[in-house]
Amino acid sequence: MATRIGVDIGGTFTDLVYYDDETGETVEAKVPTVPHAPEEGVVHAVRDHVPRHVVERAAFFLHGTTVGLNALLERRGATVGLLATEGFRDVLEIRRGDRAEMYNLFWRQPEPLVPRFRRLGVPERVMATGEVHRPLDEAAARAAIAQLLATEVDSVAVCLMNAYANPVHELRLEALLREAGFEGGISLSHRISGEFREYERTSTTVIDAFVRGRMSNYLQRLDARLRELGFGGTTLITRSGSGSMTFAEAEDRPFETIMSGPVGGAHGASEFAKVLGIDALITADVGGTSFDTALVLNGEPQVLYEGSIDGMPVQTPWVDVRSIGAGGGSLAHVDRGGLMRVGPQSAGAVPGPAAYGKGGTEPALTDAAAHLGMLGPGELASGITLDLAAAEGALGRVAQRLGQDVETVATGVLRIATAAMAGAMREVTVEQGLDPRSMVLLPFGGAGPLMAVLLAEELGMRRIIVPPYAGNFSAWGLLGADMVQSAARTLVTVLDEAGLASANGLLGELFGTLGQRSARPDATVASARLDLRYRGQEHSLTLDVPLDGLRIEAAPETLRASFAEEYRKTFGGVLDAAVEIVAVRATYTVHLPPREMKVSASKASDAAARSVEAHSFAHGRRMPFLVLPRTSIARPVDGPAIVTEATSTLYVDAGWRVAPGAHGELLLEKVKG
Repeated sequence: MATRIGVDIGGTFTDLVYYDDETGETVEAKVPTVPHAPEEGVVHAVRDHVPRHVVERAAFFLHGTTVGLNALLERRGATVGLLATEGFRDVLEIRRGDRAEMYNLFWRQPEPLVPRFRRLGVPERVMATGEVHRPLDEAAARAAIAQLLATEVDSVAVCLMNAYANPVHELRLEALLREAGFEGGISLSHRISGEFREYERTSTTVIDAFVRGRMSNYLQRLDARLRELGFGGTTLITRSGSGSMTFAEAEDRPFETIMSGPVGGAHGASEFAKVLGIDALITADVGGTSFDTALVLNGEPQVLYEGSIDGMPVQTPWVDVRSIGAGGGSLAHVDRGGLMRVGPQSAGAVPGPAAYGKGGTEPALTDAAAHLGMLGPGELASGITLDLAAAEGALGRVAQRLGQDVETVATGVLRIATAAMAGAMREVTVEQGLDPRSMVLLPFGGAGPLMAVLLAEELGMRRIIVPPYAGNFSAWGLLGADMVQSAARTLVTVLDEAGLASANGLLGELFGTLGQRSARPDATVASARLDLRYRGQEHSLTLDVPLDGLRIEAAPETLRASFAEEYRKTFGGVLDAAVEIVAVRATYTVHLPPREMKVSASKASDAAARSVEAHSFAHGRRMPFLVLPRTSIARPVDGPAIVTEATSTLYVDAGWRVAPGAHGELLLEKVKG
């Protein structure tokens, strides 16, 4: 056991969950995010909601944040310079030949993070085998460095051809930069990514250089503030590929934390799926600013080995979370064509939806839900009591432009947002050949339970499970994020005895590197994967491989059979061709101590049930909804009903039944229609 604190920063609220290992108690809290200084929202949550003695004995502080992601999306990062192999300075603009939006005639590639005048080439060339074909021209390199430093760059990315196979020239450029007096951050591609594909590796290295300063400063400020509160344990931040890493390692490898925020919810969902024995589950994380969805199959979130942010690839393990700008703060507006849109603009934490009474005047999704009665009495987290008159006034201005009544506009806002969210959920299911109708929906986030029934109806789903601590579920998921380190290296070779021997040799090197980075090398659990493909193919499949110590124990023919099975499952057939190894992936995991989820048993209340008039989407009109505290649901209850708790509100429309589960969850089933 270990006492631990988890804090997840969202665009509107900062969520906290702490687990006290002495009492087994789990406590949640939600406070407004401080956009200009997000660490202050974290400190506010910890100081006001975690007793001092718990902070002092806590072993772990686990954090999820979008600081790095927002730096990229807002283009507010370091002034970066790029040193590339001569002739390859424009790889960031040449990119690939495909288009992200094939049928959009007005689509344009995003501007590169480094403009051309800060991208310089140096004469050198290393072959894919690691052989030095052309030595580094140090005189030309010094001239390029002087030209680059004259542009007053904060950070330098160095990405040379095939440096993953032999980094000698990148290391020399690092030394030359320091000799020239450069004191800023230096990102070397061979330390960032050991994989081929020059554009993707360059993009990843530049992204690391771009966010390094901002992430490092933020983590240092947060760590110092936590120490002031008496925290003496280990500070961890979640990785984009699941698991967590220390703040110190995150400062050295910030690109691995780009998707730190949404990963906590996916990790918590995978834990919950294992506990309940659910084979296929879709998450719906509806916050104040964004909507995130992920697919969990057989208790594991789907992990990719390359992500993308704003059209820029990132070569790092990446939980496949799809995000769109739709949440409780998403603003409704009328476009130039006279049609109503919802999002991606958000009211955020300041001023927030009009109903929050903090100065907001534009109508948000929360205002529409409040007007329709979907939030019950309107008493929300952080002491917010909804101002229904303000919500109606904000909606009325849009209604006037559309020539509609407020009720119609409010229902339209909910339906438009639902359609957008369901579209993201179809990307991780239908577009991958999977049918969401046979899956379970797991909603969380402040507005996840509010939207759950609407999303299920849109997708034809019949089962919903609302987890305990639903409003702060991402923060709860952080508490189980094991410490994970990973490394990968390209190795293109035939899968035979000689090829497997080469893979094992490389695997030993990778584990050696991870051992040097590990904070607890004595407690690590090793695992490995191989990227495999048929000879002549471009793309590969990643296969888990069994280890004997730190070596792959399976024979080549066994691995070929496993690959064929996975290939058939993915593509419907196999090829009569040799199988190649493309990359070797090594992972060290340090498992955090187990924790128990203790939820107070539900008790039927003798108090008279309250009711409110709310809109039923099933009947298309307002009707009485029961208002029930979550802790009072001890037996099945038929909708329409509104279930309240500290950090979220569950909307149960007519035709749905809600019942308590064995682990503190609520089970919703469609009972008619």
